[in-house]
Amino acid sequence: MSAEPIATFESALDELGVDLVRTTTDEFASTLEPLLDAPAVGSPLPFTGVSLPENVDTDPTVAELDAAATGVTAAGYGIADYGSVVVQGGADGAEPVSLYADEHVAVVAESDVLPDMDAAFDRIAADVGNGTSQSIIATGPSATADMGALVEGAHGPMAVTVVLLEGA
Repeated sequence: MSAEPIATFESALDELGVDLVRTTTDEFASTLEPLLDAPAVGSPLPFTGVSLPENVDTDPTVAELDAAATGVTAAGYGIADYGSVVVQGGADGAEPVSLYADEHVAVVAESDVLPDMDAAFDRIAADVGNGTSQSIIATGPSATADMGALVEGAHGPMAVTVVLLEGA
């Protein structure tokens, strides 16, 4: 993969105040552990050689989802120029894991960082055509200024971290 989309992705995330943590599949467990505040929920990760630790509940009840401090999801891909990730839906309905916890940890493979929205729309069209729902998630904390002062975490996570799987 060209370094340019990754550098653009990193820069866009930085502008949004989002941490980008780089790791390899071998280092994934030790990289992820300090990012998890308990209780943590997650969706199974589709990356070869990578899995969530046992203290991350991958089949939470509604109450456990509501109580979760951290939610970990795989991002189908990242959009470099926007610093966004795309969380893909599935029959298991795991995508809410990215929305309810105060902290969202999105894991994306380096090879799945797309350079721009045009490339993302091409991929989204193909995925939706195959029956996969998509949510483009701006990776900064959710925010609103509807009622005056800016409030972060109003309707989604208050903090987001992107874990980039290098070489994946």
